[in-house]
Amino acid sequence: MSRAPAISRTRLFTAVALAVALSGCASVSLEQNLDRVNAEAVDFTGGQLSLAQTTEERDQRASASAKLLAGPLGPTEAVQLALINSPALQALVAQGWADSASAAQSGRIANPVFGLERLTAGSDLELNRALSFGLLDVLTLPARQGIAQRRIEQAQLRLTGEVVDHVTRVRQAWVRAVASQQTLAYAQQVFESAEASAELARRMQSVGNYNRLTRAREQAFYADAASRLAAAGHDVTSNREELIRLLGLDESQAQQLQLPERLPDLPKEALASSVVGQLASRGRLDVRLAQSALTSAGKSQGLNTVTSFTDIELTARRNTKWDSAAGTRTDQRGYEIGVRLPIFDWGGMQRQAWNARTLAAANQLESTIRSAGSNLRESYSAYRTAYDIARHFRDEVVPVRKVISEENQLRYNGMIIGVFELLADARDQVSTVIGAINAEQQFWLADAALQASLIGRPTKTSLSVSSGPTGSGDSGH
Repeated sequence: MSRAPAISRTRLFTAVALAVALSGCASVSLEQNLDRVNAEAVDFTGGQLSLAQTTEERDQRASASAKLLAGPLGPTEAVQLALINSPALQALVAQGWADSASAAQSGRIANPVFGLERLTAGSDLELNRALSFGLLDVLTLPARQGIAQRRIEQAQLRLTGEVVDHVTRVRQAWVRAVASQQTLAYAQQVFESAEASAELARRMQSVGNYNRLTRAREQAFYADAASRLAAAGHDVTSNREELIRLLGLDESQAQQLQLPERLPDLPKEALASSVVGQLASRGRLDVRLAQSALTSAGKSQGLNTVTSFTDIELTARRNTKWDSAAGTRTDQRGYEIGVRLPIFDWGGMQRQAWNARTLAAANQLESTIRSAGSNLRESYSAYRTAYDIARHFRDEVVPVRKVISEENQLRYNGMIIGVFELLADARDQVSTVIGAINAEQQFWLADAALQASLIGRPTKTSLSVSSGPTGSGDSGH
């Protein structure tokens, strides 16, 4: 052991004080997390996300939820209700806060270790005191804080992405819930028409004006319409309950939930591809997250290249010895440096692991960049196709079917066709309207998916074109 001069002790304690000061630099608060998420996603969510921690805050949120539930819940109101009421979103915020705090903790040095030793030998008493800390922890602290900041950024970006995903699911669930209500209303009309037609066919057969085959056709369509009505009723329940879960409604709130009678009108014009490209160029979450992961992996690799070889521990010591027989006291001060010798393990596997992580992060970034454009083109194609189909139903199919129905009504009034043909035409008209509702639903689902893709959270979109149930075919006297 060597006795340290006063200037060495001063430098030692200065280094310790500097390390303690620097250790508080890498930190994050709930407010910082929420500010980052709200700044990133405010254009997408249209609201502010918060975390209720007190009874008063929870009461305020319950009051705001009650106001939103007082009237029919539109798509914008549904998102606002989810932001303030959904326990799932509250859990995401709390977990994001925990992830950010853990990332900040990784940028701090470990607490020093204080050791006290008491030894006696006859009349001698010796007290040894030691304060130890990792010297490399101090020397690498700036680099570790830089890595911690990157990890905090990653945690915040992940939280933003998860919030965007939840909001997208809310929007799509709202569309499905409203569309299923519309479909159920028209399915009820088809069922009533089929029921009347089947009953009329039964009576016609009973008096000998209908053969068994014709009556069976009407009966078969009636049975099919009943099945479709039952399925439509379940769809209403299923889609409504999905929306209730995403909004985080309790039993009493679920009973208050009111939805509009129909989907919103189609926009006058679809978004142009050039506008979509400009919106996407503002910065996608997935690309930024992959870039941050690569930067963090590169910095971590450089840091671990040093720490994988060795570790250095610095210990400040003060030993005091009393000789009771002689009545003397002796103080010893100094420091020790402990170095881990890389004899058995040179850290090669650790360095290879970090090199592999950096390589994986680099390739993940490249993959994300390459996929971003493809995902956006696919989402826009689904959006534009759904818009064109929905507009085609609105401007062409439904008006033509209306003209056909009006002409058939005139023919029925002129006794050119019978009641069965008129009922069949009514069913066909309703089926066309159901097809139009389905087309509108597909558009609004694709619109929500496109908005998510623009911000960097692609959502798979599938299109299906259906004109609804068809009529029973030829019917006549």
